[in-house]
Amino acid sequence: IRLRPGDLLLLAAQTDLVSAHRNRREFLLVSRVDDSSPWRTQRAPHAIAVMTLMVASVVAGLATMLTASFVAACAMVALGCTTVREARGAIDWGVLVTIASALGIGHAMQASGLDRAIAAGLLEAGDPHPVVALAAVYLVTTLFTELMTNNAAAALVFPLIPPLADALGVSAMPFVPAVMMAASASFLTPIGYQTNLMVYG
Repeated sequence: IRLRPGDLLLLAAQTDLVSAHRNRREFLLVSRVDDSSPWRTQRAPHAIAVMTLMVASVVAGLATMLTASFVAACAMVALGCTTVREARGAIDWGVLVTIASALGIGHAMQASGLDRAIAAGLLEAGDPHPVVALAAVYLVTTLFTELMTNNAAAALVFPLIPPLADALGVSAMPFVPAVMMAASASFLTPIGYQTNLMVYG
């Protein structure tokens, strides 16, 4: 390709290109492309090894997911797979704030007695059939898990199961998988689960 005066080039260059050639007349920097740092593929084997060790340590029960991921993140920085600045910029603070807020909402519902009021409301709605009560528990858990985290939703609804089952004279065991499934199926809103928030962001 023969370059001519006035041609516009898109260059994937090192970060010191501008400072090294600032005063040259051969080209003029029009604009930067944000978040366009070149890939450092030479550190890919290190990153793969760190990720493999992280997963293996969790599967083997040597560490929790939180501990293993924290150590892996530090190892990525120490081995040069990423920089401290890139690692700090990769943290989605909006996701963390939303998760913390959801746990706060769950604690507030327990402290205020709203969870017990919901259970009483289910019982006062009449003498429900056990299948109807099971569906109501599932729907309430689904509603909670779309507004807060799945852990908080399960923690809120699970204490409602024993008194509800006792009042109906049935076993509480069928209600447990219903809460588990409803709390995990948090796909209706972008704030229902951490992964939804990441995709939404």
